[in-house]
Amino acid sequence: MMGLEPESWLVIGMFSTFILLLFTGFPVAWVLAGTGILFAGVAYLTDNYWETATGIDYNSLGLLVGRIYDIMNNWVLVALPMFIFMGLMLDKSGVAERMMHSMQKLFGNVKGGLAITVTLIGIILAASTGIIGASVVLLGVMSLPVMMKQRYNKSLALGTVAASGCLGILIPPSIMLVIMGDQLGVSVGDLFMGAVFPGLILGVLYMAYILIYGLLRPEDAPLANDHRGVTWADIGRVFLDIIPPAILIFAVLGSIFMGIATVTEASGVGAFGAAVLAAAYKRFDFAVLKEVTINTMNTSAYIFAIFVGATVFALVLRECGGDELIESVLTGMGLGPYGLIIFVLSVVFLLGFFLDWIEISLIILPLLGPVIKGLGLDIDGYGVVDNPELVWFALLVAVTLQTSFLTPPVGFALFYLKGVCPPEVKLVDIYKGVVPFILLQLVGLALVFIFPALVTWLPAVAYGN
Repeated sequence: MMGLEPESWLVIGMFSTFILLLFTGFPVAWVLAGTGILFAGVAYLTDNYWETATGIDYNSLGLLVGRIYDIMNNWVLVALPMFIFMGLMLDKSGVAERMMHSMQKLFGNVKGGLAITVTLIGIILAASTGIIGASVVLLGVMSLPVMMKQRYNKSLALGTVAASGCLGILIPPSIMLVIMGDQLGVSVGDLFMGAVFPGLILGVLYMAYILIYGLLRPEDAPLANDHRGVTWADIGRVFLDIIPPAILIFAVLGSIFMGIATVTEASGVGAFGAAVLAAAYKRFDFAVLKEVTINTMNTSAYIFAIFVGATVFALVLRECGGDELIESVLTGMGLGPYGLIIFVLSVVFLLGFFLDWIEISLIILPLLGPVIKGLGLDIDGYGVVDNPELVWFALLVAVTLQTSFLTPPVGFALFYLKGVCPPEVKLVDIYKGVVPFILLQLVGLALVFIFPALVTWLPAVAYGN
């Protein structure tokens, strides 16, 4: 450490200041921008009065203005408020409640059938909304009272809701994948297509665990008191309730995958389609539109404020030589390419305890992208997928972040769920419930790590034709 260049000490000081200021309670966007501006001044002074050579001067400020303008001029990022509007409007449409009632009858004769229903609705919501907080809260409000009344094991019920709600971060259209694609310079369509198998694998692992749990401990995953045989009317009702959101999902993702629309254009289709669904179910009026629009504006403003703050922070960090320092530290660890990726994923997992995925995507990914690209990984893109190693790495990070959101003591999804739980449910009950699902997510992460084709094969087949 004593042999570090003076510029490297500035980078270390900058990261340390950022971490310390996070615990003050100030908004993250302010902390990022403030730390960047503070150390721009420090670097300017040390260039003049100490032996540093960051090169930060008034021209750097001009460069910063250009970077911020590029954020607001980025058409890909227009998809963010549209997808947020789509998710919030679908929450108001009543689609999930209708599916809950009809699918519960379909799985009424299966031990753990209600938990399987929650998982399936979580998958559909993930492909419809892409917003973790909304999915966890909605699933909790709808299913927890029913599962408690049906005498489900408390931990199983809570774990199922939390894990199923977190699928929204991974299964497209995910706003996180939109940001990751922008930061890594890869196709968002490739990320959307590449996320399909990992997301479905996690969903299948959840349902397999619930089925096995129901067989081994039937008293903890009982049948409903009024269960009966499944009729053709029940099956027809399920299809009728699934068809509208399925059409919306196909309109959004299908138009992207078939090359009919860009991600930005498809997001507009999704926002309009969600409003049409809400109107069809008689859940659309001026009050709903006003509430959804205001919430969309607030969420979008939060994300873009962090974008601006992260841009200030990242520019100053790079001017101080932060990217070279991080690259030299990582490549000098002697772990090998895949060992290095495991180390990076471990760091991302730990950061997920304290930072939201937005900050991690905006701060960490741009610094790690060149390192991962320079490792010479032999990831097959089948001659179609550009930068397959970055697409694979982005999905590894996405699954890792999803795992960290469930992990005690500070997983974000745990607190979303606690906010809608009955008073008798303690936080420790939620902690116990999510442990099996965290292990399942680690299994899914290992499968994606060992078999990169799970990420790159589908976009190659889709876009190769």
